[in-house]
Amino acid sequence: MATAMQQLIDIAAPYWDAEAEIARRFYKTAKPEDHAFYLRAQLWKELNPVDGFFNGLHRELTKAVADFPRVGKTIDRHDYLFLLQQLVSEYNHFVMLADILEHVQGRKLTKRDLRQLPQEKKLGDIRRQYVTRGGAIGKAAVGFTEGGGSALFRVGAKLKGSAINQMTAKAMKIIWDDEKDHYIEQAKIAAKLIKTRKDMAAMQQAMIDVSLQRVWMRNEMFREPMKAAEVEAFIARRTKTLAGPE
Repeated sequence: MATAMQQLIDIAAPYWDAEAEIARRFYKTAKPEDHAFYLRAQLWKELNPVDGFFNGLHRELTKAVADFPRVGKTIDRHDYLFLLQQLVSEYNHFVMLADILEHVQGRKLTKRDLRQLPQEKKLGDIRRQYVTRGGAIGKAAVGFTEGGGSALFRVGAKLKGSAINQMTAKAMKIIWDDEKDHYIEQAKIAAKLIKTRKDMAAMQQAMIDVSLQRVWMRNEMFREPMKAAEVEAFIARRTKTLAGPE
């Protein structure tokens, strides 16, 4: 399974690296209005990812309340505690990023500030399709690629300089610490499903479809610091490097 896990990580890594490069380029020149633009989109993502794998914070909280009577019967109390901790963690991420947006805008946040961008909508559609129609392999691919290997948060945690950067670094470091191991756990789940070459091919295709769309989503969110041709060339180089000598 270790070999399959590493194969999956190597497939996803070029796309995660592209997300990191987009973030690095953005933060080097970002003005306050640029921070506001991406934060509005990121905050929407924090609350509203309805894709069949995670169904938005409000819906997940509502489901958790409805499931409470089943704890100790059909739901293990430890599993339920883990769910609650995850939901609190997700809401904490929203709160920290919302604080930064309010600082940038100089006013209180309103619901109208949260915006779903076109590439984010397309990403949700692709993820939902794999979760609902792709079987166990499709769902596992979505779980594994969720978060893009935390590439954005890894980059953001290293920011220095302005007050906006310092606030961002503090929030991103907390989010990074919360999520940095998620992809490993999901890789274990995905690797267990791979029994044949056909399974690996199906997993790889789903991962690439989702991961590439994540890159386009992130590039749009960060106001396109990389042109499409640059993105494609960057991913191709990283893919070739990880593949090693022929």
